[in-house]
Amino acid sequence: QVQPAESGGGLVQAGGSLRLSCAASERTGTAIAIAWFRRAPGKEREFVAALRLNGDNTIYADSVKGRFIISKDNKENTGFLQMNSLKPEDTAVYHCAKSWRWSPDISAYREPATFDLWGQGTQVTVSS
Repeated sequence: QVQPAESGGGLVQAGGSLRLSCAASERTGTAIAIAWFRRAPGKEREFVAALRLNGDNTIYADSVKGRFIISKDNKENTGFLQMNSLKPEDTAVYHCAKSWRWSPDISAYREPATFDLWGQGTQVTVSS
């Protein structure tokens, strides 16, 4: 198992878009789920989105629903988070995480404890 590596963060104006990538050397398909979490300065870690790799079920935080899209590319062993209509409150360090734990309830993947490997994060800054 290899720690995921995030990329694609940066500085963007409000209303803009960024696409984050989460790469790992092993096949993404061997994991059960991938997810994105974020931590803003002075705040607790927050769930953003999760994707069950077998079946493509997704779940999103209410704060990003309709603006962010989580996806995967099994061929390239990469997960993605497309972030549109960015807001200053989206500013945070974004971490991807991978889970090898099955749950019939996709909402279980809102919980950090469900995930086994974490990336070091990529900074996203949205200016107003």
